[in-house]
Amino acid sequence: MKLRQLAIGGLVLLGLAAAPVLADGYPALSLFSGSTTVMGEEISYPVTGKAHVNAMIVALAPGEKTVLHKHGVPTFIYILEGEVTVDYQGHGKRTYHQGDSFLEAMDVAHAGMNTGTVPVKILAVYMGADGAKDVVKQ
Repeated sequence: MKLRQLAIGGLVLLGLAAAPVLADGYPALSLFSGSTTVMGEEISYPVTGKAHVNAMIVALAPGEKTVLHKHGVPTFIYILEGEVTVDYQGHGKRTYHQGDSFLEAMDVAHAGMNTGTVPVKILAVYMGADGAKDVVKQ
């Protein structure tokens, strides 16, 4: 009997862990909420142009890296798979793993490198305006 109770209790706990968290009654799992980038910069949106959101998945093979760049608009990042290490040019390096989310630096030049052993997939959501540059190569 005790074994059966333990099994049922475990299934209930598993079900609770897998259920989405209710945010004000809405079935959603919070990924990020904030107003500063990983470098502590207050985010600011472009003041000219019609609002525009651009979402893409950045994929890097093991050892592959991005170009050195900045962002002209606030950029939400969510690591879908793998591991990426970002070098913030004089501000240190940070390694992000699957499930991490943050607002990327805007005015600090940086480059990411897949430092893992599997491909990394990154959801990047650029929140800007028509005419604003999402990525500004350095």
